[in-house]
This record gives sequence, C-alpha cells and structure tokens, in this order.
Amino acid sequence: MIVFKYIFWTLYRIWFYILVAVPIIVLFPLLLLSISKESWYPFFFKLARFWAKFILIGMGFRCSFIKEEVPVKGKSYMFIANHTSMVDIMLMLASVKNPFVFVGKKELAKIPLFGFFYKRTCILVDRSSVKSRQAVFLRAQRRLKQGLSICIFPEGGVPEEHIVLDNFKDGAFRLAINHQIPIVPLTFADNKKRFSYTFFSGGPGRMRVKIHKFLLTHGLTVENTKYLNEKARMLILNQLKTFNQ
Repeated sequence: MIVFKYIFWTLYRIWFYILVAVPIIVLFPLLLLSISKESWYPFFFKLARFWAKFILIGMGFRCSFIKEEVPVKGKSYMFIANHTSMVDIMLMLASVKNPFVFVGKKELAKIPLFGFFYKRTCILVDRSSVKSRQAVFLRAQRRLKQGLSICIFPEGGVPEEHIVLDNFKDGAFRLAINHQIPIVPLTFADNKKRFSYTFFSGGPGRMRVKIHKFLLTHGLTVENTKYLNEKARMLILNQLKTFNQ
C-alpha cells in the first residue's frame, strides 16, 4: 500500500509539470504577442488566469472562495497572502480578476518555459541584494501608474513545513502606504496539504480561499508600516487557525 502511495505521489508531481507546460506551449504565439507591449499586459493576465485555472482543475483541486469584500474593477490594490506551495501563484491568479503584477524571486526565471514569461511580466527581486530590493519599488511604481495592482507574498519565501505563518517583510506595506492603495489580504487554507514542497505528499481535494476586508492606507505614513504589517499577519494567522479547527 505504501509503495502505491509513493508511485501516486511521483506521477502526481510529474502530472503537475505537464499541466504547467501544455497551455504555455499551445498558447505560445498568443502569450508572445501579449507581452510585446506593456500596455497589453491585461490581455496577458487573462491568459495567465486561464493557465492557472487549467492547472488547478487538472490537479483535482476544488476551489471555494469566501469574500468579505470584492476589488473594484480599474482600481489598484496590494494583494498579499500566505506562501506555502508552488500552486500559490495559480490560486492567486484564480482568486483575483483585477490585473496585477507579481513581485517574486529571480530564481523562478530559470524554470523552462514558465521562466521565459515570468521574467518578462513579473518584478524580479534578488533578496540578497539591497540594490535589487530598492529597484523593486521603482518598477512597482511604474506598474501602479499604469493602473495595475501588485501582488507580494510578504513572508519573502516559503517557510519551513512546521511554520504556520512566518514573519512578514515590510516591503508590501511600505509600498502600499507610499501609493495610498488598499491592501487585500488573502488566506490560502489548504495549499500546504494539497501540494507542499515535500515531494511525497499531497493530492486532490478542496482549496479554500478567504479574501478579507481590505486594509486601508489612506492617511497612513511610513511610521505605520510595522502596525499595518502585524495587523495583516494576525488577520491571516487567525484565519488559518480557524480553518484548521
């Protein structure tokens, strides 16, 4: 019985990468066209959402959403969520209709096919470089001026398996305050259980998402960064505890 489980987990992981690759190959001409101009990014975003939903459905994930508030079309936001899995990217795309740009680690640009579009559409950061982290703010500012939103996983990476929710970095909150845009916290309840970075684990099932009431930044200054950081973190942490009861 244990042998069959390991065979299933191995095939399940291989199937994931097949699902990641197939839509990119099929849609390659359209994807290439959509990134040829920055102003066409919303079209690329629609294709990315299709790609994400294709993967989630193909993996047997049943997504359910609890929405305390819904983002307004045409308005910019800072989207944040807990980070536990490779499918966090797909689930974020499936959860949000407003076109947004990911801020993510540059290492993901090395992934074949996926990395080609990742490095051309996302804001890449080398977390070991102070200069790179500072450059993120300038590139994010340009995107916000284009009417787009930003998405950051504020833990700064995927924490170790035993950590429920790591401490948040300040970047997302400082950026939101500087541009006076609302922060939209999302809690991903089941990603670690369904598809964690532990190879021999996971499987089909429900994926619960809660989109919390927005945290407003109007009137706040950089001195409020830590307060906003902790408020958002406690909101997500408490929701994770509620989901796990």
